[in-house]
Amino acid sequence: MKNINWSLNQIAKYLIAALIIIIPLLPKFPFIDVPGTYVSIRFEDFLLAITAVFTLFKITRSVTSVKKVFSDDIIRAITLFLLIASVSLLAGIFLTQTVVPNVGILHLLRRVEYFVPFFAVLAFFPHDKDKNVEFYIKVLMLTVFIAFLYGAGEKYFHFPVIMTQNSESSKGAALAWVPGSQITSTFAGHYDLAAFMVLVLPIFISLLFIVKDRMSKIFLLLASLSGYWLLINTASRISFVSYLGAVCISLFLIKKRKAIFIVVIMSIVLSGFSTSLFARYKSLIDVYLQKVKNVKIVEANPFNFNVSAQELTLPAATPKPIIEDRSTSIRLNMEWPRAIRAFMKDPLIGTGYSSIGLAADNDYLRLLAEVGILGFAGFILIIVRIVLVFASSIPLTGKLSGVKLGFVAGAIGGLFGILINAVFIDVFEASKFAIIFWLIMGLAVYLVKDQSNVQKN
Repeated sequence: MKNINWSLNQIAKYLIAALIIIIPLLPKFPFIDVPGTYVSIRFEDFLLAITAVFTLFKITRSVTSVKKVFSDDIIRAITLFLLIASVSLLAGIFLTQTVVPNVGILHLLRRVEYFVPFFAVLAFFPHDKDKNVEFYIKVLMLTVFIAFLYGAGEKYFHFPVIMTQNSESSKGAALAWVPGSQITSTFAGHYDLAAFMVLVLPIFISLLFIVKDRMSKIFLLLASLSGYWLLINTASRISFVSYLGAVCISLFLIKKRKAIFIVVIMSIVLSGFSTSLFARYKSLIDVYLQKVKNVKIVEANPFNFNVSAQELTLPAATPKPIIEDRSTSIRLNMEWPRAIRAFMKDPLIGTGYSSIGLAADNDYLRLLAEVGILGFAGFILIIVRIVLVFASSIPLTGKLSGVKLGFVAGAIGGLFGILINAVFIDVFEASKFAIIFWLIMGLAVYLVKDQSNVQKN
């Protein structure tokens, strides 16, 4: 029995490591096309399926294991959310008829597989937890560095760009980076890459100020700089703001308040090396300054009743130039109104997954549209319960130390950064990001819970 457990734990350790490497780094080449959509089944889906089988086997080996899993508040919240999402999908297929069955089912299964790493961490976490966390951090650093090398290759050496942001590129077409455009590296789009960096950079930077070993500091610094280069070259304005907020929270939690000023100033200075990011901020400011300038104040005189008329020759009409920020206009004029209209069709349980298309560029509106108020509340319940676990560990420095302290502080900062990101990006729907997000949240949550149990005993 012990040999079986040891073998399962070892397999799980390397499966989780494989997820950390393969999910971010393997380009999204289609494996099996799904009719009616340009979303495809890919290699990582099989890797997650294998992880799910091992996790299920581990959990169901005894009644005690099953009870342990489903006595967890976060697991119950995830289960409730997925049940609501399933009901919403059925309603979308049979009642509102806003969902194509095979497409909707695929979207639901995708949401289920995003949570697989969270369950896997819970099932296999007790085995050599301290060594495993250090191992996973090293794997994550290696992943970011390889992503940096590929991103630099895209920009300077014409490495192929593989994206899934439209129907043609999603077929696996190799594109080329164009000067002035955003870097995507091995991700499906620049927003996915930016969100990933918002999640992992606070972990690296927190650890940089905690670990004492010189070589570890050097590797953490390289990983941080590599990830930061990728972040600013995605030219994602909201992600840059989210990153600053996330890293400030993380450093505050480990009581490195002076470091906050240093990191923020260095980040802002180094952001000047990204002409695309600077240009996008400048464009946004210019648009709104121009709109302010174009506002005319008209003086009303209600007592002037003199009316005169004369024949006028009207000049030829010249169209006024459109003053807008493209990404903001798409959200305000097309994507957000579409999500709101879908929500109004069925506010309680929504119109089902896939009913509003590929993007809403606001994960909260997307939740309301696709799974309604109940689904939205279910998802928020998951986040709230994670936050409550983290809150129970405050102050972190009194309950955690070393690598565990840096990892948990970074994960907490990353969580709040991602919640900001979700206002403008569908982060929780992006597979490359979402899978790693739930894996890191799982590790951080159960590090805190395990430490609490140790202190109680």
